[in-house]
Amino acid sequence: MDRFLVKGSPGSLPGEGKEETRDKPAAADGDGEPSSKRPRREAGGSGAHPADPSWRHIRAEGLDCDYTVLFGKTEADEILQELEREVEYFTGALARVQVFGKWHSVPRKQATYGDAGLTYTFSGLTLSPRPWIPVLERVRDRVSGVTGHTFNFVLINRYKDGHDHIGEHRDDERELAPGIPIASVSFGACRDFLFRHKDSRGRSPARRVAGVQLQLAHGSLLVMKPPTNTHWYHSLPVRKKVLAPRVNLTFRRIVPAKK
Repeated sequence: MDRFLVKGSPGSLPGEGKEETRDKPAAADGDGEPSSKRPRREAGGSGAHPADPSWRHIRAEGLDCDYTVLFGKTEADEILQELEREVEYFTGALARVQVFGKWHSVPRKQATYGDAGLTYTFSGLTLSPRPWIPVLERVRDRVSGVTGHTFNFVLINRYKDGHDHIGEHRDDERELAPGIPIASVSFGACRDFLFRHKDSRGRSPARRVAGVQLQLAHGSLLVMKPPTNTHWYHSLPVRKKVLAPRVNLTFRRIVPAKK
C-alpha cells in the first residue's frame, strides 16, 4: 500500500512530509491543474479555522481525491463532543446490513441526517434522514464553503475503537447526484483508510494496481471526486491498538425520488 500522509499527531496538517506513490508522484499545487478546478477558498474567516486550507491532491489511475485538515484541534474537539451528545444512531433492524443475502449486525454505529423527503438505499436498507441539527449544519456549511459544492444528506459512522470497522465498498448508489464529490470529515481517533482498485480485488485479480493508504486525522476533510468511486473500493480496517472513538461524516448530494 502506498502511504501519502506522514504519521504524526492527529491534528497536524498533511504535507509536512513527502507524498509518494509507486506508480507516479502524486499531484500537488503547481502541477498545471487549472485553478478553477481546485476546491474553492472560503470567503472571509473568523480566525477559528484556516481560510485557505493547505490541500494535498491524491492521484492514481481513476482516483481523484483532495485532503486537508479543516478544523483545528480545539474546534474539532468541541465538535466531537457535540456530536457525541446530539447524534441519534440507528437501533434494531436499522442497525443491520445485508451482505451476500445474509443480515449482519453493523460493526459500528450509523445515523443519517438531511433534507426532508430524501431516501437513501445501501446494504439492503432504505433510510430516511432525520432533520439537520446545528452541529451538522455547521460542519456541512464549512465543507461547502471550501469545496464549492452543496450537500443535502450526511451518513454518520461512529467507531467506538479500533475493533469497529467497515469493509471494502464503493459509494456508488443510484440516488447520488452524478458528478458531485463525496466529502468525508473525521473527528476523533486517527484511522487508516485504504483504497483498492476494482481490478486488484479477489484471489485472482485481473491485474495489479498499487493500492493507496491514507491516515485520516482529527478534524480532517477528504474529498472523493468522480470517477474515484467507479474504479476504487475503500475501507476502514480493524486496528486493535486504537482505543479511542472516531466519528465520520460523509456528506453527499442525493437526487430526490420522482413522485
